[in-house]
Amino acid sequence: MPFASRLTRCPIPFELDRAQEARALFDDLAPELRDLLGGTAGCSPFLKGLMERETEWLRAAILGNPETALAEEFARLAPVALGDLGSELRRAKRRVALLAALADLGGVWCLEEVTGALTRLADLAVDLALKRLVAEEIRRGKIPGARPEDSETAGGMVALAMGKMGARELNYSSDIDLICLFDETRYDPDDRVEARAALIRATRKMAAMLNDRTSEGYVFRTDLRLRPDASVTPVCISMGSAEAYYEAEGRTWERAAYIKARACAGDIAAGERFLATLRPFVWRKHLDFAAIQDAHDMRLRIREHKGLGGPIDVAGHNIKLGQGGIREIEFFAQTRQLIAGGRDESLRDRTTVGALRALAVKSWVPSDVAEELVGHYREHREIEHRIQMVNDAQTQLLPGTPDGLARIAAMMGQGDVEAWTQALKARLERVESLTNAFFAPDETAPRPDLSEKARTLVEGWVGYPALRSDRARGIFKRLEPELLGRFQAAADPDEALAQFDGFLKHLPAGVQLFSLFEANPVLIDLIVDICATAPALASYLSRNASVLDAVLGGSFFAPWPGREGLAQDLGRQLARLQDYEGALDLTRRWAKEWKFRVGVHHLRALIEAEQAAHQYADIAGAVLSTLWPVVQGEFARRYGPPPGRGAVVLGMGSLGAERLNAHSDLDLIMIYDAAGQDYSEGKKPLAARAYYAKLTQALITALTAPMPEGTLYEVDMRLRPSGRQGPVATALQSFADYQMNEAWTWEHLALTRARAVAGNPDLADEVEAIRMQVLAAKGRGETVLADLAQMRARIFAAKPADGPWEAKIGPGRLQDIELLAQSFALRAGQPARKVEAQLRIGPREGFVSNDEGAALASAYRLLWHLQSGARLLSDRALDMDAIGAGGRAFVLRETGSDSLEALQARLDLVTREVAQIVDHVLEA
Repeated sequence: MPFASRLTRCPIPFELDRAQEARALFDDLAPELRDLLGGTAGCSPFLKGLMERETEWLRAAILGNPETALAEEFARLAPVALGDLGSELRRAKRRVALLAALADLGGVWCLEEVTGALTRLADLAVDLALKRLVAEEIRRGKIPGARPEDSETAGGMVALAMGKMGARELNYSSDIDLICLFDETRYDPDDRVEARAALIRATRKMAAMLNDRTSEGYVFRTDLRLRPDASVTPVCISMGSAEAYYEAEGRTWERAAYIKARACAGDIAAGERFLATLRPFVWRKHLDFAAIQDAHDMRLRIREHKGLGGPIDVAGHNIKLGQGGIREIEFFAQTRQLIAGGRDESLRDRTTVGALRALAVKSWVPSDVAEELVGHYREHREIEHRIQMVNDAQTQLLPGTPDGLARIAAMMGQGDVEAWTQALKARLERVESLTNAFFAPDETAPRPDLSEKARTLVEGWVGYPALRSDRARGIFKRLEPELLGRFQAAADPDEALAQFDGFLKHLPAGVQLFSLFEANPVLIDLIVDICATAPALASYLSRNASVLDAVLGGSFFAPWPGREGLAQDLGRQLARLQDYEGALDLTRRWAKEWKFRVGVHHLRALIEAEQAAHQYADIAGAVLSTLWPVVQGEFARRYGPPPGRGAVVLGMGSLGAERLNAHSDLDLIMIYDAAGQDYSEGKKPLAARAYYAKLTQALITALTAPMPEGTLYEVDMRLRPSGRQGPVATALQSFADYQMNEAWTWEHLALTRARAVAGNPDLADEVEAIRMQVLAAKGRGETVLADLAQMRARIFAAKPADGPWEAKIGPGRLQDIELLAQSFALRAGQPARKVEAQLRIGPREGFVSNDEGAALASAYRLLWHLQSGARLLSDRALDMDAIGAGGRAFVLRETGSDSLEALQARLDLVTREVAQIVDHVLEA
């Protein structure tokens, strides 16, 4: 479609001399374009000069298609030799600048098309200059070992486009920010110094080619000062040096700069590899709310340095750096990206508009606020372009005179300069209001009245490690009144505050967590709830405060994904890691966050104890099924692939029954089938038995080893054949023989809950077939109940009930019910593993009456609610005094009791009744 026929508005941008060439051009153009170009306001001397120099080219571009003209101009540059490149790049800049201005002013291109065209030219100019100049260094023999074809990758050098160029958002008269690096691994160590010197020369010449003004103008003002430690480093440094700098000394502003970083010229592949290595520096694994204060401090320093404080006045206002300007919106988006982008890759959009909309999708910014800021940002950028079109000056200052403002208003298509000025002022004030509320919260409110005990606690906080730094104290000072106010609303304020004191005392640092609380008041409610109810969870949080990130991750209150969904999520995260120890640490962090979610949901009555039990089991199952291949892969690197058919991991006990609590360990058995293969085939071959024994130990270590993120689970292997005396991994046939010929009744009872949780699916099916054969063969034995009675007596003698609130050990309690349920499944030869399903077998098979079966099920539910709640509140025996008023209220809610006295009476009654039922069954 012709350029002129698509004009949508006709501002008056500039006045042309009525030279013969210009008149001839006008005669060929549509009337609306003649109006656009021929006004009398004299708005842009710069564009006037470009028109006069590029009339013939512009004639073809306008009468044709601007996109086609742009592509043809870029293609024209590709074969240009080094000697002519500077001149031809300047000609291209004139043409692209002129075309972009007309397409912008005429409404043919939107903002992104204008900035995209300018950025494409910048990319091409840097790429051509680098490659031609490196080729010249190679031709002169200045780069050791380099061949002519190496110039196509600039000898391993890359230019990273930073800032607006990286985001493809170059403004009309923008300079370009570049960081030039080279891949030192392409050169022998002895050659690196000489190669570095040549690449530094090429970088300097490239910058001069683009930056220097000649009679033909310039290409782009080029700034190389964003590189690491620019005051002391050369203009091109090695990637290794840059990585070491960022790892040791990188600052928040540099992290923010790399949000937009993009390999734009030279060795693009090497540049992308380098950016990949910086991801942990830029994108922190935890939600990084401390970045808010860094960004706010940066805003204040810029304003102070530029003298941009005070009330907003449109005349002379800096549309970029001033209050309510472009930079405020960019900081607003980038800071939120730094906060959450480490956990959510969808937030890593380089563009400001794209970032705002991605943040809105994930609820980090309200959708209406995001769209409002997008509108303000677009308008601000268009005004910035008009300011720069006047004289091709890198300025963002609005004119200080009425005539100057009238010129910009006219270029924006507005005839009423007063109305336009007032609307702009309102927009600037609105942007300032929206962004300042995020960066600079209100001053602190007064501290609420506290008891003497509470005041003593609060006064002691100043000496805690979390409040060591001035920055932490400043944030906490703003946070403290609201925090104390929430604690005052707890059932027992002093008790809840004492629990928070324990939480705060053990925090190693506070800036990050306090910033997170300040930005998300919902977390204050959560921490108050936890401290007022669950001391053990508060203690856990003081050691693992990073799990609070998960609350803000967007899925904390989403429907439960199930074991398969969890395994897929963990698998996706592990797939991005090559480091084995990193994978183990990531799995620990992942599991902690999901277990914390279950605990919080249980604490807040979003799920019941039975659901919590199943969800804890889902997490463990996902960990085992996903981590097992990782462990096998690492083991195989040294010893070769598993001999034969591999192995299967059996979950026993509570894991097999899918009923875990907050502190459960994992009962596991490893079954393997070497299928006649005697040795593994690897760098260090192992006999099959030794291979699987060592592999089992590797799995145990992967689960239990202390790492920076803690441990995953404690593991118990005592349910394997022959217990502690048996090998840690058992051959399939040996397992079958043992169960049929040697195993005791207690081992057959345990087998009723065995479930494959990881490993070869075909082998798992065979193990399941063996399990059912054993149950069918051994469940009808005359000694089952007698053996169970002896086993029960030994358990009670060895470990009496642990206090009056014991729910697990003792006559009529959980373990008693579970053993009886297992005997039902064994005697009936049924595959049921879950306790409730096994209990239902009793009445169905006539082992107990219907009333007895109902009593067992009801008792089990009560006792499980007590046990599950107790383990969430504490990892010790339940002490009603120690857990406080909030904890006691939680226990009463979980058990449906009105008072502790009523719960105690009910517990005594239920356990006596269950014990009588068990005694009756065993006596029969």
